[in-house]
Amino acid sequence: QVKPLESGGGSVQDGESLRLSCAVSTYFSLQRCMAWFRQTPGKEREGIAFIDSGGIARYRDSVKGRFTISRDNAKTTLYLQMDSLNSEDTGMYYCAYKPGTYTCDSSRADYFDYWGQGTQVTVSS
Repeated sequence: QVKPLESGGGSVQDGESLRLSCAVSTYFSLQRCMAWFRQTPGKEREGIAFIDSGGIARYRDSVKGRFTISRDNAKTTLYLQMDSLNSEDTGMYYCAYKPGTYTCDSSRADYFDYWGQGTQVTVSS
């Protein structure tokens, strides 16, 4: 399966946590940039967390210190641990990856080749 498959979304209260998972294909090179994006109605899809083949992670300022991106050693499952959630975190979360690259050279959505169908996260106060 080439298309990533996300899971773990849901509805939570302010301050609670969620963990998203994403199953990624092993068909391509294991050198890959993997990322989580978020989209809310009327807004562009924004990258919130990125991890490269060396395990180096980068975050959007709005989630720094609250979200943690990680992956298993086989690079086939991507995770996003989300703590201290607030209503501004509500949105559709997408897993994306670009195979064949060691580093994440861009945070733009059009840099990534493969996308999951998304999983909804709703945070209410």
